[in-house]
Amino acid sequence: MPFLLFSVNLKMVTSQPKYDLIKEVGRGSYGVVYEALVRRTCQRVAVKKIRCRAPENVELALREFWALSSIQGQHPNVIHLEECVLQRDGTVQRMLHGSSSGLYLPPLPRLPRIHYCNERYHVTAHYRKKLPGNQGPRQEQLVETSLKGEIAFDPRSTYCLWFVMDFCDGGDMNEYILTRRPSRRTNTSFMLQLSSALAFLHKNQIIHRDLKPDNILVCKARDGIDEPTLKVADFGLSKVCSSSGLNPEEPASVNKSFLSTACGTDFYMAPEVWEGHYTAKADIFALGIILWAMLERITILDTHTKKRLLGGYVQRGAQVVPVGEALLENPKMELTIPLKKKSMNRRMKQLLEQMLSANPQERPDAFQLELRLIQIAFRDYTWET
Repeated sequence: MPFLLFSVNLKMVTSQPKYDLIKEVGRGSYGVVYEALVRRTCQRVAVKKIRCRAPENVELALREFWALSSIQGQHPNVIHLEECVLQRDGTVQRMLHGSSSGLYLPPLPRLPRIHYCNERYHVTAHYRKKLPGNQGPRQEQLVETSLKGEIAFDPRSTYCLWFVMDFCDGGDMNEYILTRRPSRRTNTSFMLQLSSALAFLHKNQIIHRDLKPDNILVCKARDGIDEPTLKVADFGLSKVCSSSGLNPEEPASVNKSFLSTACGTDFYMAPEVWEGHYTAKADIFALGIILWAMLERITILDTHTKKRLLGGYVQRGAQVVPVGEALLENPKMELTIPLKKKSMNRRMKQLLEQMLSANPQERPDAFQLELRLIQIAFRDYTWET
């Protein structure tokens, strides 16, 4: 069956394509995601193609690149960025993160040829004479586009960013949880994995700002016995906090770095995000909504897709209101946790109430949260106390 050969020859050792794009697995206004194979190893990867046609797309793509490329080391529950490539028409350039003189690489000397075949196509790569630097794709042009809010490159050219990342074969958390019977073992595993991922991100000075089940991907266990591995993904709205102003070498505290851009998804947004003055504690609130919804199978209806999604809400007559919005209007409102008897024990109830507090100072930070969930998972012999 015809498939696309995505050719990015970063080392210019061979003219053979580096990735085979097998099939499209997702599409949205932000870009297209493909399942792909690394030719040399036959490893499956996900390749996301983002067309840089609007400043908003460029900004989202750069935020994701900066966040994922700034991470020190890897974490099993955070999506891993293998590489990011900027393509302009027939030239490509590997994106690098940093402020050294090697930030911008010269364009690679190659020109793909595209052959259309029954709505699918092949791309093969061939060498070409090396282009002058100003004719190739320029990373700084994307930065300028993001900062100015207008396209800073030749609009006649087609700019694309290609993200090569982990491939997750189990869909997202919504799909996995809502198509299976409730499992205490799965719930415990998922809580520990997500708290560990969030602690890792906050340690790396990254605030996700759009935590929700849609952005948590599932990798199935190979043996079919162990619980699947979750991976926090989609960092398009994330924020990498800079170093302390008093000491440039001192890492910023994500719990003291205040942000003002109200962004995220309504049903997972903390009250202070609606106001536009928040810290990383907003991620704690979003995770609290996710865990509460998972434990009690609370769902909301996506009005666009008509699908049920995991999420918490407050009922006002026939109206469904996001928890954060309701708490902003009435900070003293008490949430009904749990909604169902025996869905959680007293310690878990208390933790969720703190995670969903209207006052961010009353919420645990990511490191405290991880420790408390470990204690709940391994010190409590029953959830029915």
